[in-house]
Amino acid sequence: MQEAKYDIAIVGGGIVGLAIAYQIQREFPKLNLIILEKEKELAFHQTGRNSGVIHSGLYYKPNSLKAKNCVKGRKQLVQFAKENNIKHDICGKIVLALNKREATELETLKKNGEQNGLENLQILTPLQFKNIEPNAEGVAALWVPQSGIIDYKEVSNKFAELIKQLNPKSKIALNCEVLDIEDGLLFSTKGKLKVEHTIFCGGLFSDRLAKKDKVKLDIQIVGFRGDYFQLSNQAKCKVNNLIYPVPNPEFPFLGIHFTRMMNGEIECGPNAVFTFKREGYKKTDFSWEDSFQALSFSGTWRLFINHWKFGLNEYRRAFSKALFLKELQKMIPTLKMEDIIEGRSGVRAMALGIDGEVIDDFRIVQNKNNLHVLNAPSPAATACLAIGDQIMEKSRIYFNLK
Repeated sequence: MQEAKYDIAIVGGGIVGLAIAYQIQREFPKLNLIILEKEKELAFHQTGRNSGVIHSGLYYKPNSLKAKNCVKGRKQLVQFAKENNIKHDICGKIVLALNKREATELETLKKNGEQNGLENLQILTPLQFKNIEPNAEGVAALWVPQSGIIDYKEVSNKFAELIKQLNPKSKIALNCEVLDIEDGLLFSTKGKLKVEHTIFCGGLFSDRLAKKDKVKLDIQIVGFRGDYFQLSNQAKCKVNNLIYPVPNPEFPFLGIHFTRMMNGEIECGPNAVFTFKREGYKKTDFSWEDSFQALSFSGTWRLFINHWKFGLNEYRRAFSKALFLKELQKMIPTLKMEDIIEGRSGVRAMALGIDGEVIDDFRIVQNKNNLHVLNAPSPAATACLAIGDQIMEKSRIYFNLK
């Protein structure tokens, strides 16, 4: 790949980068694109380790990029799955209220979802929601029919396949890490590339790539690991589809929930704990560079101070199966210790401001001839095609694409 030249390079082979490449290639089939992925396969990190949920758009602030892109992107994703024979299931979910206070919050969630364009949301009594999830216990639930499940890694690989069909000259380079950036040049582990424009979709490393491109940042990416358990074969029957808790507005994570996967497994989780390595999926993983960068950032400490009680509880649960089970039993009391088996982990890229506040919405910035997707939190996988549309339109203007 020495001295290769391309019209556009996309750095990052997760679902967002691939969806952007697909949307641009579909609109401009003559453009030569290259997708650079530092791992040996596509969708290796956040995309391949998420819950596989097709999000509805229920929680997000009306008129935010998250809300607009989630609703639009969900419809595009489902249509894409149908057209390309990708297995998916719009099975719906319940948001379960465990007490009267949470039950009143269901009304607020319902109104928020309706403002975002969701239809047929229903507040259910215990008798009604037990027809959907017989083993769930609570005082009320919100039925969200638009939610579903899919395999995002399969979606990502289909994007890659279609990109190469649209233009056989476009390339996907695996095991190719970007080391440095200059005007019109990318220096990688596989050589130097001449590019007219670059779109950076680096996920957990989006801030470091932006700094290499001399972007002035007021945010930093901090990694939070999420651990999952699986239900045993004997206990799978206790969950039919998706059971979510009512989110705590004071905590920047959604909370532990039950998810049926496309392979038939039932996952329970995740928790959310600060990780000492950005791509550290084991509890003991550690990186001096990642730890120093995170812990020398004032926003990290302000987040810890603002949410120390929640953080302490999350850490205790991360190292205690009994405490994890206790949290699950709030929604399904009949679960026992032998019903849950330790499963996989994922790391979420959380963008923090200097004040310790979570950057909750998508953030995309231009720098000279390049675009940076600095923050693409959940529901980015659901919204990937809508994000791709947005970046494609920005590229049309900023890059003068014709």
